[in-house]
Amino acid sequence: MCGIFGWVLAGSRRQDYNTLVSITDLMAHRGPDGSGYWLGDSANMQYQVGLGHRRLSIIDIQGGTQPMWSADQKIVIVFNGEIYNFIELRKELAELGHQFRTSSDTEVIIEAYRAWGPGAVARFRGMFAFLLWDMNEQRLLVGRDQFGKKPLFISEMPGAWIFSSEIEPIMQFPGMDRNLDHDAFQDYLLNRYVPGPSTLFQAVTKLSAGCYALWQDGRFSITRYYIPPFATTIPDVTDFDDAMEMFRETLDESVRIRMRSDAPFGAFLSGGLDSSAIVSIMARQTSDKVRTFSVGFRESQYSELGFARMIAQRFDTDHHEVVVEPDMFMEQWPTAVVRRGAPVSEPADIPILILSKLASRTVKMVLTGEGSDELMGGYPKHRAERWIELYHRIMPSTLHDSVIGPAVRALPYTMRRAKIVGMAAGERDLANRMRVWFGGVTAEDRNALLGQLISPEPREPYPFSIRTGSPVRRTLFFDQTSWLPDNLLERGDRMMMAGSIEGRMPYMDTKLAALVSRFPDSFLVGNIKGKLILRAAMDKTIPKDILLRKKVGFRIPVDEWFRGPYLDFLRDMLTSNASQISRICNSAVISELMNTHLEGRANNEKVLWSLVNLEMFLRTFKPTGIRDIRTKAA
Repeated sequence: MCGIFGWVLAGSRRQDYNTLVSITDLMAHRGPDGSGYWLGDSANMQYQVGLGHRRLSIIDIQGGTQPMWSADQKIVIVFNGEIYNFIELRKELAELGHQFRTSSDTEVIIEAYRAWGPGAVARFRGMFAFLLWDMNEQRLLVGRDQFGKKPLFISEMPGAWIFSSEIEPIMQFPGMDRNLDHDAFQDYLLNRYVPGPSTLFQAVTKLSAGCYALWQDGRFSITRYYIPPFATTIPDVTDFDDAMEMFRETLDESVRIRMRSDAPFGAFLSGGLDSSAIVSIMARQTSDKVRTFSVGFRESQYSELGFARMIAQRFDTDHHEVVVEPDMFMEQWPTAVVRRGAPVSEPADIPILILSKLASRTVKMVLTGEGSDELMGGYPKHRAERWIELYHRIMPSTLHDSVIGPAVRALPYTMRRAKIVGMAAGERDLANRMRVWFGGVTAEDRNALLGQLISPEPREPYPFSIRTGSPVRRTLFFDQTSWLPDNLLERGDRMMMAGSIEGRMPYMDTKLAALVSRFPDSFLVGNIKGKLILRAAMDKTIPKDILLRKKVGFRIPVDEWFRGPYLDFLRDMLTSNASQISRICNSAVISELMNTHLEGRANNEKVLWSLVNLEMFLRTFKPTGIRDIRTKAA
């Protein structure tokens, strides 16, 4: 797990070695164990190629330094991530005649590329982003993993192509355009995150999950090599017991290969089903005590520490806890914004950052339960989607808009989830509905905030491109192509790496995803709590109190803190003379949202959190071009 930075520059864009070093070292938190840099030229001397690397040593601690060169000095790579099946690939490549000087997975990438070209990325079972310069072909291969667990940001300017694990280093490149992307700003208000490939900066994009890119002779092209199997697979496993056994075996293997490490490791344990299942499998596969780490709050209704302790005791782990206080949360909040290079979309990001810093004192890598809900339909929305289609057939849209919709919006403060379900049910367009589930606002709400009419059409149609299959499968496809890579997995990478620790996610496995896509919906959401197949597989392993309890989710007491210790902070961010967001957006609408929330008349926690973090982003990164938005919104 590392931080990578690189460029291809022409003419006057060329930079010196010290610039490469200083910009790469802005990601020292991603790689505190070592660094490496290479600066060279293309064969025709028209382009300068630079590669920088910060290393967190996990595999082949002595031999895996980067940039890594092939034995013939014709290929050089900087790599962030882990290839979990590198042992199997190494054996296959050795049988083809390839020789290895190290035991690192990085060298396996080099030799896999030599054997199979750019298509080698499809063979990697892991999480990765890399930059590989091929001297013979005079081309740069830029790869990103299938689900987008590892980030890769790109800036294309005349005569310059810049690549980085994080946005902040790109912003420090000399002469970088810092203009705000107005369309991405509007997308953020609707989604509560910026859907890829955009970012909040016009000059910076993301390489989408499941894609690789090639630079050659001044031309840059992107190829999608992976499509989540829910889009293409017809369910063919009809026996539940067979499905459960195949699932159990594949998940066990997914955990086992992610325990490959030459450094100490552990697990993040929330006390929910997903992480508890991972810890139980880890405990079975090692003779050592599993180190587990949990985070909670003094507000008992938000804390799951008691459930985490139950699992820790059940599997006799070496357990560690941290209780997050409001002042501790506030102290780390600005760091979270900087590391994401974007507003923090979920309050849970910050406790993850705090927990990562605690865990990094004793381990360098942890396994987590991220991705389970997006693979097996664990959220209420997945179960609701089964019935919304029926609701649309029997409920005329005019009746919903005139009667049901207003009644939903008038629901009391405590019925937050029911309100979201009602709002989503009113959206007949799939794209709009997917965004309501997380963003918590409709396109009309967004328009009211900006004081202008904006088309709700998504700029990136790919996550909504499935038009066949069940509503559950279409929702899971959206989760795996937008919600995960552009939001949840960004938290998993950015917050853990800010704490200098690697996070591995066994549920985010291509082999496991291929298997689960063969199951009918009933094996996934055919249960009032969802994830039926996982619950059945863990029935004799996980305590019933964990197995059957209602999904709580990792909620933070932000609602209470907004009313208490954060009240003055909330007002400063959203309604003071210093507030930029109150000038960009309709200040009267913002004040109404805040007042009705503080008075207990409506639960606007989601949108208030969204706006506060947008304000923090604007104050931290100071993007230019904001006046254009104010003019449009006036």
